[in-house]
Amino acid sequence: MRRPAVAGQFYPGTQKHLKRELNRCFAASVDQPKNVIGAVVPHAGYTFSGPTAAHVYNALPQADTYVILGPNHTGVGSLVAVSQDTWETPLGDVPADKEFAKQLAGGIIDLDENAHRYEHSIEVQLPFLQYRFSHTFEIVPICMGMQDEQTAIDIGNQLAQTIKKSNKRVVIIASSDFSHYVPDRIARDTDNYLIESILALYVDDLYARLVEKNASACGYGPITAMIVASAKLGATRGTLLDYSTSGDVTGDTDAVVGYAGIIIE
Repeated sequence: MRRPAVAGQFYPGTQKHLKRELNRCFAASVDQPKNVIGAVVPHAGYTFSGPTAAHVYNALPQADTYVILGPNHTGVGSLVAVSQDTWETPLGDVPADKEFAKQLAGGIIDLDENAHRYEHSIEVQLPFLQYRFSHTFEIVPICMGMQDEQTAIDIGNQLAQTIKKSNKRVVIIASSDFSHYVPDRIARDTDNYLIESILALYVDDLYARLVEKNASACGYGPITAMIVASAKLGATRGTLLDYSTSGDVTGDTDAVVGYAGIIIE
């Protein structure tokens, strides 16, 4: 069992207060499921990025399995790690798709729970899925310590291949914040420049723009793996559903973090 690492910090630690916070997050968007193959969602505290994330979750269709790719902020564990544990949240337990995970493992992706034990980028997504979907679903959590372009492309190709073999409805979620601790104006300019490449599904261009802008988006590897897999599965375009910064909440525009909610169809 993978116990919550950031309940009570990034989101409320009790079921009652978590449901109340999720109600607030989802109040700003409308439940309009689309034919989504992949998505980008933020992973900051719900106070800051929750409404932006909810825009995406309100657009997601019901699926058998949600693959969730997140960056490894802690540096613990394997460089690319998939989890087979059941994940606990204040809203209940979420089982892993063990068969899917086993098929992914080998080569660049390791079966490793240590990489996930204290990492928040995947954990914070689960209450959104639990709130949004009452049906039983499974997850495939993949934590990426390596985010270079070739590694991300290889993971995306492996994901697409496994999904095609699975005969399941699968949605791929990339967990990432964008600019970190820069003035609001610079964050919006840099992030929109990166988002243009994501919406066009241009991976090479995304990496070139990351370097050009010295951008601090933390989950560019997960985003790339998601884009590659989604394109292999027939996706042709992305849509930005919402963009915000921490300054929208705090009023401090001197050093903000940027959040984007994107769907890929």
